[in-house]
Amino acid sequence: MPKVPSSLVAAGGLVGGYGVARWTRKRPLGGVVLAVAGAAAAAQWQERAGGKAAGALTAAYVAAFAGSHPLAKKVGAWPAVFGVAGAVALASWAVADRRA
Repeated sequence: MPKVPSSLVAAGGLVGGYGVARWTRKRPLGGVVLAVAGAAAAAQWQERAGGKAAGALTAAYVAAFAGSHPLAKKVGAWPAVFGVAGAVALASWAVADRRA
């Protein structure tokens, strides 16, 4: 059975985490989604691209989450989330998924 690409896992974690937090009105629940998807993506990054790449992509994932907040004030919440999710997905694909 083929694995889900890490780029989709990471982007799904960012979008899904925000969606869960917004629709349930429970931010910690969205944080759980964000963290679980981030951990799953990090494990795939480690396996596919090694420790340094996994560390850099994990940092990008966390920076995307943090950066989406000020960006949302300028462009709106959903566009900000989709924008940072796309950026993380592209980086993940380029570093870890492209070779798979």
